[in-house]
Amino acid sequence: MMETHYLDNSATTAVCKAAAEKALYMMTENYGNPSSLHKMGIRAEEEVENAREIIAGSLSVDAKDIIFTSGGTEGNNTVLFGAAQALRRRGDRIIISAVEHPSVYESAGRLKELGYDVQYAPVSTDGKIDIEALKNLLTDKTILVSVMTVNNETGAIQPIERIAKLVHKCCPEALFHTDAVQAYCKMPLKPKKWGADLMTVSAHKVHGAKGSGALYISDKARITPLLYGGEQQHKRRPGTESSPLIAAFGAAVAEADITKTTEYIRELNTYAVSKLSELDGVSINSPTDALPYIINISVEGIRSETILHHLESFGVYVSSSSACAKGKRSYVLAAMGLTDSRVDSSIRISFSKYNTRDDIDALISGLESGIRSLQRR
Repeated sequence: MMETHYLDNSATTAVCKAAAEKALYMMTENYGNPSSLHKMGIRAEEEVENAREIIAGSLSVDAKDIIFTSGGTEGNNTVLFGAAQALRRRGDRIIISAVEHPSVYESAGRLKELGYDVQYAPVSTDGKIDIEALKNLLTDKTILVSVMTVNNETGAIQPIERIAKLVHKCCPEALFHTDAVQAYCKMPLKPKKWGADLMTVSAHKVHGAKGSGALYISDKARITPLLYGGEQQHKRRPGTESSPLIAAFGAAVAEADITKTTEYIRELNTYAVSKLSELDGVSINSPTDALPYIINISVEGIRSETILHHLESFGVYVSSSSACAKGKRSYVLAAMGLTDSRVDSSIRISFSKYNTRDDIDALISGLESGIRSLQRR
């Protein structure tokens, strides 16, 4: 059987043993409804609240400011539609960066259809937001600004603290949100210290299970909920909590070691970049100071989908653009000013703590084979 070399961890990660065991325990032993008032319900609720404390601690915020969601997409939709509705009387301008995840980008597009003044802050060639351009977009009608912490395609890190300060200085009544799904448990996140009013994180990017996420909501932020019909989570996100997934989320975060893991990933990244740089026709699209977990490259002369499936024949799994984009052309790379040929031949390599140099060696072998047999000369 062919060995698997999974290098698509920005799409999803393997569930760690601690999270899997916790989920199984919650499903088979501690399976009460956490809203029930009897002993079994209380035991389940204790697990949910323990996970809430863990997530809050990882962000250096109060547990009361954390609500659980089904993941990053729900969290981002809650922010954009919730803020737009809650703050409509103050203004109608919503600003996002031109390289946001589809769950922000498409939500903003829908709000534009509904009559909101949606503006897109441009980025430079390194994928980082143009601060001066953003400043020029801020007006007294601005109600929400959303800029992701780490780009899901390139790993570009945005200066979130600087952006938050600018937004609050120019628009004191506006809310600032950051989608930190790709940054969570990979770099220190301090939304309260940075001045972020809202922050989205997700479980399945950090070795938790799919279907769980969390949203930090500061005391200042008032957003309208998307869902109605229950008292759970102070009505901010009603409905029976998925206690198995939430508890598993907490277990995954509890065992995360940002410093140790990031140091290891940085070593893998350095090794990978050195090998990739030796390949003919391969260009690295990620900035040099990107989060080391992500490397975006172009293999010019070979379309993304073609090289992706060629690598799969070697047991190597990567992605083209964002997994949520289902293979559509990357508007992120286009916004960075890359040529059409670079965009159309791009793939994303993304690491986790379970990867080794063997995975990179297999990647390089697959790319070498693809360049020999598939590249248009």
